[in-house]
Amino acid sequence: MSTILKHPITGPSAWTAKDYISDDSYIHHLTAQDLADIKAGLELLNNHGKAFPHFNKQDFPLQHLAVKLVQLADDLENGRGFFLLRGLPLEQFTPEQHYAIYFGIGLHLGIPVAQNPRGDILGAVENVGDPNDKQTRVYETNLFLPYHTDPSDVFGLLSLRKAKQGGLSSLVSSAAIYNRILSQYPEYLGLFYKTYYYAHLGKQRPTLSPLFSYHKGKLSCRYLRQYIELGHEMMDHPLSQVERQALDIFDETMLREDMRVDMMLEPGDMQFANNYLVLHSRNSFEDHEHADQRRKLLRLWLKMPNARELAPEFPGRNGFPLKF
Repeated sequence: MSTILKHPITGPSAWTAKDYISDDSYIHHLTAQDLADIKAGLELLNNHGKAFPHFNKQDFPLQHLAVKLVQLADDLENGRGFFLLRGLPLEQFTPEQHYAIYFGIGLHLGIPVAQNPRGDILGAVENVGDPNDKQTRVYETNLFLPYHTDPSDVFGLLSLRKAKQGGLSSLVSSAAIYNRILSQYPEYLGLFYKTYYYAHLGKQRPTLSPLFSYHKGKLSCRYLRQYIELGHEMMDHPLSQVERQALDIFDETMLREDMRVDMMLEPGDMQFANNYLVLHSRNSFEDHEHADQRRKLLRLWLKMPNARELAPEFPGRNGFPLKF
């Protein structure tokens, strides 16, 4: 078990809702020069006969935008832990180019990794699953998506279509959650550092991981209660009463209205966040009747060159092996 941090976390990563009441500095609007860089990158790919996912960062240079992305990658690890790129005019590009653009931007932030055993690099987030099936991934429904982290350094979402109603994206700082628990429930801290079985953590059987890990000066978080409960059920290892109490405390803390930053992802918006610093969610939504109008996002997982070193008991951070 890593060292238990017993003092509050300070700095830009420990934000709460009040810090962004009148501050939208996390939103970065794509400029005319940025869009020119993207179009030039697409033209270069076309001239070389390349397409998603068979190209690298050098094939899609991005020039001025690439400099901004280096700065934003640093903010993901050492700053607030999230940002939003706004203003990609989807109507000016084909669906194939949407994939290439998002993958190309990802290459300038980190290294895209596969999200499932099939080797998918860009996963479609759509309402296609059965919410009554415990094996259904939470993001495959239109129900409330509980706050959670993904098993990668960074996650990204590109909005292609909005829902008819609802589907608001929401972020919570794991450092802020930690500070509240430290202040109000310090006797439970050890339960958040012990390992739990997580389903869907990168292997066929549940994998052990703590909720919190403090290693080499940085606090990291991993959480999705549904997958913890499913993992313990699959391993026939029931959670104890006090473990459930600890998870209830975590849930109650992260669901407080004064903890979260909400944003509606408009078509063309690209949201990125550090999975160790930020939990993400979205509320329930009503979809359009026709399939080609229904809510759809592309999800990207990144391994980051500037990522923190993780404790040995905090496994499975970089997705699945790539398969092209």
